[in-house]
Amino acid sequence: MQLVDHQKVNKRMSFRIIVNRISSIIFFLSTMLGLVVLGILLYRVFSQGFEWINMDFITGKLSTQPERAGIMGAILGTLWLMAVVAPVTMFFGVGTAIYLELYAKKNRFNGWLETNIANLAGVPSIVYGILGMTIFVRALDFGNIVLAGGFTMSLLILPIVIVSSQEAIRAVPKHLSEASYGMGATKWQTVRRIVLPTALPGIMTGAILSLSRAIGETAPLVVIGIPALLIPFPGGIFDKFTVLPMQIYYWTLDSSLVDEYANLAAATIVTLLVMLLIMNATAILIRSKFQKQYDN
Repeated sequence: MQLVDHQKVNKRMSFRIIVNRISSIIFFLSTMLGLVVLGILLYRVFSQGFEWINMDFITGKLSTQPERAGIMGAILGTLWLMAVVAPVTMFFGVGTAIYLELYAKKNRFNGWLETNIANLAGVPSIVYGILGMTIFVRALDFGNIVLAGGFTMSLLILPIVIVSSQEAIRAVPKHLSEASYGMGATKWQTVRRIVLPTALPGIMTGAILSLSRAIGETAPLVVIGIPALLIPFPGGIFDKFTVLPMQIYYWTLDSSLVDEYANLAAATIVTLLVMLLIMNATAILIRSKFQKQYDN
């Protein structure tokens, strides 16, 4: 038997403790740096744009005069865009995840398919803009309407919804499905009554994060030619539109010519943040309600 060298063991333990402390300090400083930068950014945005927020700004139309400019058209365009993106991504994203996890055979082709879907989540958003312009704007001749923008943004976040839904379905305990089969339920009955309700909180979490990304993206909409001009309020999915990120983008560019546009961009950022918080809070409440319902 080999004798334990207590001196070497103590040195190793001391070295690991030192490395652990140094790593903890580095990670803490990294976190604090991110929080400080975020705090400075939020302070700058709120201090610069909060005084510009009023009912005339929220309900008004776009204008070339900064003191008369409003963002109601951009707000409605954002809501109409989400009205297209949310159902499309949920239907196709969750449906694809169910097929890949519960129906598709585990072979090389399906493994290759899942790998490529996961890789698509990291593709730059401007590539999806080019794809949307090629398919929806030109090939299908939709033009730069809400429907084309919604389909383009759906392509952007669809891989994220698929991957997150797959992970939520995998997390469902196997014994629940086996008990359902043992009681004579069909596969679809098991999926609809057991798997989906149990996985719904995880699916909703992925959908919340995906929609939050979609509502803040600008590059795909720039590529497909979404304007930020003095256009009428959109009244449906076949109307031309603009969105809050596009308005922020153009006002930020124009701030080099007119200083007041920087204040308008800051006020629009505050409005967009509030909309994101409301959307996320609503989705979280829905998720919590379903989770409590099926836990009971």
